Amino acid sequence: MYPDHTPQRAVEVHHPTPIPPPVVHPAPVVPTQPGTVPTVASIVLPDGRVVTGYAIDAARPEPVTAKPAVSRTAVNVALGGVGFLAVCGGLLLLTSFIAALTAFIGQLIILAAVIFGGWIAVQVLGASGHKGGTTVNIRRAVIKRNHFHG
Repeated sequence: MYPDHTPQRAVEVHHPTPIPPPVVHPAPVVPTQPGTVPTVASIVLPDGRVVTGYAIDAARPEPVTAKPAVSRTAVNVALGGVGFLAVCGGLLLLTSFIAALTAFIGQLIILAAVIFGGWIAVQVLGASGHKGGTTVNIRRAVIKRNHFHG
């Protein structure tokens, strides 16, 4: 397993110790008698059979306790506070929208000025660029050379 030049080592193997399962002792079942003996009821079915059994009372829900009365003033104050917060939030959103719209319009104006200024610069610099040099117009047989007309 190991190469010849590697010293052998002792290998220690650990085995897990099993844990015994807990012993469960079932609780003894003790029959209990109801506090009162229910009455036995018998019903005669239409076909003549008789069914006998205990009458079971339907489960009655707990009586609903009356809720404490809330004063109208407290309700009005709470609704007024909610309305005030809604109006403040709406005004905050409105002012934020107006500020964003103003900044957007300002950027559009700056963009238009840059585009229009670039167009003006191209017109001005483009027209002055053709004044020097040699121009030959073959149709009119006019040859301009260094601004001398012949």
